[in-house]
Amino acid sequence: MTKDYKIVVLGSGGVGKSALTVQFVQNIFVEKYDPTIEDSYRKQIELDGQTCMLEILDTAGTEQFTAMRDLYMKNGQGFALVYSITSQSTLQDLNEIREQILRVKDAEDVPLILIGNKCDLEGERAVGREQGQALARSWGNVQFMETSAKSKINVLE
Repeated sequence: MTKDYKIVVLGSGGVGKSALTVQFVQNIFVEKYDPTIEDSYRKQIELDGQTCMLEILDTAGTEQFTAMRDLYMKNGQGFALVYSITSQSTLQDLNEIREQILRVKDAEDVPLILIGNKCDLEGERAVGREQGQALARSWGNVQFMETSAKSKINVLE
């Protein structure tokens, strides 16, 4: 029997949530920015020797559709919180998103990963790797990684 997992991808507008999701599911890099309202993807993966179905919900940036966010958070089982390494404010926005997840889930601890995207844009870096690591630690040692949807860095991981 296949286990289903609902993963929710959250973060500010323009950080690359859709680019990462599409790269992961379809192996395609989407060049043009087209703000998402909500897209859902399914991908079968092998996890610890078991076949699982990931249902990945790619959400709108933080500015809009906040009412829909409570619902995603209620139904999500795992969360990918994404910021852009080229924008300090996108990292700061994630504290509020995480707080909201904990509030909606009424939990101290939920499965989540912190992702610094666009690591191929080293020349435009505004957020140091240590900053991302420090935030992940302050959240109770959540997993942290830097990714690039464009260069396919850490996308499958």
